[in-house]
Amino acid sequence: MSGRTPVRACPERTCVGCRERAAKIELLRTVAVEGECVPDPRGTLPGRGAYVHPAPACLDLAVRRRVLPRALRAPGPLDTKALRRYVGQADSC
Repeated sequence: MSGRTPVRACPERTCVGCRERAAKIELLRTVAVEGECVPDPRGTLPGRGAYVHPAPACLDLAVRRRVLPRALRAPGPLDTKALRRYVGQADSC
């Protein structure tokens, strides 16, 4: 036997807003769909994804720094209304 413990590694991602590393399950995946930035909580939508903490502060940082279009490799600005609505609902729970 190799002597290794059977502990599974937890994948980590970086929040595009605050640039902190966190477990993948703690972050919200976002995807660009037809010029709009939409939340992908299940992580099943096709395309390139960017991760952000589901908190208004991190989302505001990402929008202010204009990193979402860059991270998603989308041409031009993205509409973040659906993402803000989702984060607002998640924050109120």
